[in-house]
Amino acid sequence: MSDDTPHSSRGSAPKSWLDRIAGMFNAEPQDVSELENVISEAANNLLIDEDTKGMLHGVLDVSKMRARDIMIPRSQMATLDIEQSITDILPILLENNHSRYPVVNEDKDHIEGILLVKDLLKFAFLPDAPQCHLRDIMRPAVIIPESKRVDALLKEFRQKRYHMAMVVDEYGGVSGLVTIEDILEQIVGEIEDEHDDAEDADIKKMASNIFQVSALTPLDEFNTHFGSHFNEEEADTIGGIVLHAFGHMPERGETIELDGLLFKVSKANSRRLLQLQVINGKAPVVSEPD
Repeated sequence: MSDDTPHSSRGSAPKSWLDRIAGMFNAEPQDVSELENVISEAANNLLIDEDTKGMLHGVLDVSKMRARDIMIPRSQMATLDIEQSITDILPILLENNHSRYPVVNEDKDHIEGILLVKDLLKFAFLPDAPQCHLRDIMRPAVIIPESKRVDALLKEFRQKRYHMAMVVDEYGGVSGLVTIEDILEQIVGEIEDEHDDAEDADIKKMASNIFQVSALTPLDEFNTHFGSHFNEEEADTIGGIVLHAFGHMPERGETIELDGLLFKVSKANSRRLLQLQVINGKAPVVSEPD
């Protein structure tokens, strides 16, 4: 009997832990909302950590998203003209540090292909490299509609081994692009590489009065750059100020005017703002550059 008693006490802890899990899933979730509650309860019961909770919620968010929800807008696309030589495109490559670029003919509605920067390596030591043309080395572009489900797109990215797709609207015009990294960031959060510079990435000038701004830009830095007077005791970042002003989690494309600046949500998910377009001088939103 004495041997049985300690054995039972030792077994009670794992049994209790298993009971907690079983209790959570005993009533099978009937919809996504209930499943999200199960995940939140698991985090509250310390069965999973906050990072895991965030990723699980991110997976559920992705299942509800369309390409239009996460794409990089056409105004922020760095493109190459098909008539440019390798020498001509080098400044663009150095400035943007992307691994892939859409190749266009005249404007962004005419996508001819995709340039992978690594494909230029074989021309690096050729004496006639500057005379090589993009049309000879670019790869086919993948075109998808704005309504494409993001989870289905991720599956295609993996199966067909491409990392970028051009997004078109119902009229066939290019509205943006999406990469596999854009999808993964919805699940695991912002992904930075060795080319990302926090200072340069916070505020990027797109045109004379149009700026791409990270929602995480420190408020004091934002005020200094734009000469604005947002209260630095109300929030640490410009995203916090904008979110408070909206009074709800805004969707991509929503706008609001604050302190003489027009803010347009460029990138967001159900949990946080990611990127803002800031228009100085109250210029109309429709005047985005190609």
